[in-house]
Amino acid sequence: MFEGHPRITSDPEILGGKPIIRGMRIRVADVLGYLAGGETRESLLEEFDELEDEDITAALRFAAYIVSIEPSSQVAAE
Repeated sequence: MFEGHPRITSDPEILGGKPIIRGMRIRVADVLGYLAGGETRESLLEEFDELEDEDITAALRFAAYIVSIEPSSQVAAE
C-alpha cells in the first residue's frame, strides 16, 4: 500500500511490483491508459468486474500525486 493511497498496492510477486489496484492484477498504468484512450469509467467497470468506481478515482489521484512529486526529465519543454 502506498501511503495516502490505500487502494493502490505493490507486490513484487504481482506484475513485477508495479502499482496495482487492491492487490489485483490490474495495473494503475492500465487504468490510466484506458482512460487516456477515451474509455469511460462505465466501460471499465463493465470490462473489469472486480474494479470499483473508487478504484478509478484512486488511480487518478495516485497519478496526480506521482507527477506532483517526481520531476520528469523525459518530458521535453516545447
